[in-house]
Amino acid sequence: MDVKSYIKAARLRTLPLSISGIIVGSALGIESLEMEVSIFKSPIFWLAILTTIGFQVLSNFANDYGDGIKGSDKNRTGEARMVSSGAITPKQMKMAMIITTVITLIIALLLIYVSFGKENFGYSILFLGLGIASIAAAIKYTVGNSAYGYSGFGDVFVFLFFGLLSVLGSYFLYTKHINLEVFLPAISVGLLSTAVLNLNNLRDRQEDKKNHKNTLVVKLGNEKAKKYHYFLIFGALISALVYVFLDFITIYQLIFLVAFVPLLNNIITVAQNKIPAELDSELKKVALSTFLFAILFGIGQIL
Repeated sequence: MDVKSYIKAARLRTLPLSISGIIVGSALGIESLEMEVSIFKSPIFWLAILTTIGFQVLSNFANDYGDGIKGSDKNRTGEARMVSSGAITPKQMKMAMIITTVITLIIALLLIYVSFGKENFGYSILFLGLGIASIAAAIKYTVGNSAYGYSGFGDVFVFLFFGLLSVLGSYFLYTKHINLEVFLPAISVGLLSTAVLNLNNLRDRQEDKKNHKNTLVVKLGNEKAKKYHYFLIFGALISALVYVFLDFITIYQLIFLVAFVPLLNNIITVAQNKIPAELDSELKKVALSTFLFAILFGIGQIL
């Protein structure tokens, strides 16, 4: 077994983006309860991080497998995919997906037990259901004849799971209730995460169209997809600002604005772009900026 190939298939560069919602939700949960414990000493935080990483790796494996067997990755720009390149066989990737699913479910069950114990059985069942739904969504993104990533619904999945579920879910693990204002930073994380997917699809639009992968970008066309991208970035900024306005305590809450400097620069780059392949480097910029936003937003709340 070539471990390096599986590490490449796991796409480690996507992991900071995947845990951004957990950071924001945990910071808000700890701040809401006025807990004196450090976020880094919370078992809920680390178990939620590990669970989310498991879901993300599973999603990446499934994406590699689904696109590989459908031939969508033959002429792709960016990192080589392991199934399409032959480094990992479809059968081996399916086994990797099964193993990742089992490990992630075990960690998720431990997270549920630590968070809710025996006295909140209803919440435990709810979160188990959400975990199973996350696994199903990760696999069905590109796998199967009805893969929603091929019909333009990938953006909805990313917004719901990377944004709303990640932030609100982790917040609920601490507080056992939902504050409607928390939807605002959850929307910010969801929109920024969707912006990363949109960039990916802008880069791959021509190949996706050839391979009948009807992403939202393919459906909208290049120019409308660029305007959609601007909406995602500015929408995330406005949503975060509204939250701070409603819950203003200290000027430190605005420290997250630093993360929007490279994001606003990204908007300029996208607007001027003529060669889609050149957007590949922008993916990392937006993903890491989202991660930075999560960290700075969390610090602003805790301070």
